[in-house]
Amino acid sequence: MMTADSLVAFRRWARFGALLAAVVVIVGAWVRLTNAGLGCPDWPGCYGHVHPAQVVAEVDASSAAYAARPFDYQKALHEMVHRYIASTLGLVVLGLAFYAWRHRRNPRQPLKLPLVLPFVIGAQGALGAFTVTLLLTPVIVTSHLLGGLTTLSILWWLSLTPEARSSTAAERRLRPLAMLALAALIMQLFLGGWTSTNYAAVACPDFPTCQGSYHPATDYGDAFRFTHEAGKDYEGGVLPPAARTAIHFTHRIGALVAGALLLLTGLLVAIRARSPRVRTAGLALLGAVILQWLIGMNLIWRGFPLWLGTSHNAGAVILLLATLTVLRRLWPARDAGP
Repeated sequence: MMTADSLVAFRRWARFGALLAAVVVIVGAWVRLTNAGLGCPDWPGCYGHVHPAQVVAEVDASSAAYAARPFDYQKALHEMVHRYIASTLGLVVLGLAFYAWRHRRNPRQPLKLPLVLPFVIGAQGALGAFTVTLLLTPVIVTSHLLGGLTTLSILWWLSLTPEARSSTAAERRLRPLAMLALAALIMQLFLGGWTSTNYAAVACPDFPTCQGSYHPATDYGDAFRFTHEAGKDYEGGVLPPAARTAIHFTHRIGALVAGALLLLTGLLVAIRARSPRVRTAGLALLGAVILQWLIGMNLIWRGFPLWLGTSHNAGAVILLLATLTVLRRLWPARDAGP
């Protein structure tokens, strides 16, 4: 029989897994921004080795075997660090699934989500391999990012302890708005990933205008084409400037819409909630939206420095976690179950 301490331990390990998943997502963004996505042209190894240091000793032979992708130690190291952390996360997820299955007879033990997670991680591994073998195809890389955020979301949800109370009428009225805000955030996360994987971030080097105009020249016909050509290398992007501008401009519009919905949700939750934990979650969501907007604007104004680009991805992670926390608080234990 599972004890209260056992359930606390499960949620703590889920919290650790969520933090590790956040690191995986942020480091993955750092890998993309340093153009290291193809730092290792094979998978799961790197030039046929476990660590890039092994390649250094055989650099001539490795370069000959991968003539189309010359060895770069720093890029290879960036890519392998990401893979090492992701592999560790996979072990944590398997451990959580085993723990949940072992205590499956306890009605308080979450079971379905922990058992789904290994399949999500398996799909992530496949997408990671395709990311390399299909030469950074945008739809694959974006799917890989969304898969990482899905893993993060499930782990974070499992880590949150629902309050042992019933919801108030005011909280129940806020649920549709919170769900709408989450849907808008998911769409915005896709747009952010699509902007990054198509190298469209610098298409609008100014803000609030784009190329000095509020109506820049755009090409939406090519901007959201999800098919790809076999054998084409997508590193650096292949879309024409007008298509990249369309992607970036759409991402900005999405930031306004999603941000407004999230701000409204956080504000109303903070004002109407009676529970201190629910009110705190609303305030945290407000802060996360404002932080992400500030990072996004300064990213453009400062000329897209690497540290701010990585911070923008970290801000998206914080925003996602804050939104999920609000949803969890709006569905307390007596409404939602464990």
